[in-house]
Amino acid sequence: MSKEIPLPTCAVCPVEVPQRICRQEKGKAPSNCPSTRSPEVIRKTLEILKDPGVMEMVRQASIQEGEGYGDKDKGYANIRPVKPRIQETIEFAKKMKFKRICLIFCIGMRKEAEIIHEIFTNNGFETISVMCKAGAISKEEIGLLREQQIDPTTFEAMCNPILQALTANEHKSDLNVLFGVCVGHDALFFKYAEAYNTVLASKDRLLAHNPLAAIYQYDSYYRYLKNPL
Repeated sequence: MSKEIPLPTCAVCPVEVPQRICRQEKGKAPSNCPSTRSPEVIRKTLEILKDPGVMEMVRQASIQEGEGYGDKDKGYANIRPVKPRIQETIEFAKKMKFKRICLIFCIGMRKEAEIIHEIFTNNGFETISVMCKAGAISKEEIGLLREQQIDPTTFEAMCNPILQALTANEHKSDLNVLFGVCVGHDALFFKYAEAYNTVLASKDRLLAHNPLAAIYQYDSYYRYLKNPL
């Protein structure tokens, strides 16, 4: 039996960032570092990168990453961000020569989705968009009781990420852009979508769709997260 590879825990790596092996050629690494303990996975990565389409995607994504910073001539400590994500999404899609973008969005963010649809269209993309409630299937079809609905007094359509994915597939989207899709629904969309996917914004009903606000206040208003929920 082969020795089990220890689980990677990069998020809590004990090595300071400048000394990590993933940041410099002769850096340090803990015993469970995927850069040193997963040679077979690394070899598989290189094999996948031999696909010209994948290689171009990786190359353009790295170019886009670099273009997201200014003052690079002043050294790493002085670089600054210069582009919002919506701009980077457009630029990357153009780099990849994508023609058709599918905006996958939540009905609760329809006003913002209309603006995003317009921005994509104004930048030359053939833009399609599919809202979460498309299909108009009752939540009762998936076994929900009325009291489990948002509004228990009336018909309520289920969010339908599988339909959103299949619609994007049917219309041969080059790039799917998720915007404000619910937790769980986004996972189902990723599973069934055939094209490349990216996320413009994640849903957070409480924090105006800024999930990191809770993380930034981990030691203050959201300190309850330090205990199991």
